[in-house]
Amino acid sequence: MARKKIALIGAGQIGGTLAHLAGLKELGDIVLFDIAEGTPQGKALDLAESSPVDGFDAKLSGANDYKDIAGADVIIVTAG
Repeated sequence: MARKKIALIGAGQIGGTLAHLAGLKELGDIVLFDIAEGTPQGKALDLAESSPVDGFDAKLSGANDYKDIAGADVIIVTAG
């Protein structure tokens, strides 16, 4: 069974925390999306580098382009 793709709109404190929790629960691969250049990529990198310590292997990525969240199984808006 293929892993689910989870898109989180907003890579601030709430989005980052939700991405971490989704990774810990192995809910699927996570794409953090934000309009601020570099913010979602940096946060995704920080979380990905913590994954061996926390014991999860979800793929985490950051994006500034809507095409990168196309086909997501779940979209959660945390921006605002």
